[in-house]
Amino acid sequence: MRLGILTGGGDCPGLNAVIRAVVRKSLELGYEILGIKYGWRGLLEMETLPLDRRAVSGILHRGGTILGTSRTNPLGVPNGLQRIAENSRKLGLDVLVAVGGDDTLGVAAKLAELGVRIIGVPKTIDNDLQCTDYTFGFNTAMTIVAEALDRLHSTAEAHDRVFVIEVMGRDAGWIATYGGLAGGADYILIPEKSFTLEEVCESIQRRHAQGKHFSLIVVAEGAISEELKKPILQSEKKDAFGHLRLGGIGEVLAKEIEERTGFETRSVVLGHLQRGGAPTPYDRILATLYGVKAVELAQQGRSGVMVALQGNQIVAVELAKCVASAKTVDMEIYKMAQTFFG
Repeated sequence: MRLGILTGGGDCPGLNAVIRAVVRKSLELGYEILGIKYGWRGLLEMETLPLDRRAVSGILHRGGTILGTSRTNPLGVPNGLQRIAENSRKLGLDVLVAVGGDDTLGVAAKLAELGVRIIGVPKTIDNDLQCTDYTFGFNTAMTIVAEALDRLHSTAEAHDRVFVIEVMGRDAGWIATYGGLAGGADYILIPEKSFTLEEVCESIQRRHAQGKHFSLIVVAEGAISEELKKPILQSEKKDAFGHLRLGGIGEVLAKEIEERTGFETRSVVLGHLQRGGAPTPYDRILATLYGVKAVELAQQGRSGVMVALQGNQIVAVELAKCVASAKTVDMEIYKMAQTFFG
């Protein structure tokens, strides 16, 4: 059997761990494995990289992806899906392992409908893919947010400042909620629940009245205030999948807080720091389990499925169901987090 593997969308801690696992398990079973460079672009343009033990040696702890990635959308290319299906045949691929988030796996689901044998592996720091408890990369991003809050806590307290920390999260606030909870945030704002500037400022003022003259506010980039009624955009330009570039709500919020309360306020945008660098041990293990399971599913003749974590088991779920909608934050968890606001 000959397998191909690609990594698409934004880079994410743990991608190299998945590649390593897929290669090592494939070689154990006597399969040949071919790396596809730069996501779907690599299959459109036939850019490949042979993979063996030496190619994946020492990459478990490395961030990024040795295969490279892109946000290429075959649906926006004339006959894109058909070209990918044909090029997969030309490369002699029996099974394709697609590692990515909602956009990458959405394309994978359509290719499966065309008869391409494909296995999906869920990757996104946003943790917003359905059918799986966690995606790899999320634990690392959450840890980075928590560590940033630990550092900002001391400088906020020293200067009696309010800090607004903007984190990733277009449609779902998993990073903000978990990272904020772990880092002791005093308020968390997420896309799932609109907020008013008044309620945020009142919370900060209550803290000051109680002798806490500093505050840490975590806000997901996709959070929406009832006053502004829409996400803050970094650019009107859309990516290949039709997504606007979000960013800037932290600065907007900081200015409003300072103007309304009179408290000195600063904004910090964590940005790509959340997705760079070495994965946590948890993400290395999860990514490894996903990679091994993907090859086992290929061995079993499965297709059109995604590996997923459900409880403490790695299972196979229907790919189309996983990309039907975003997995948003459980509001019971957010309600619990509100216990620590203010």
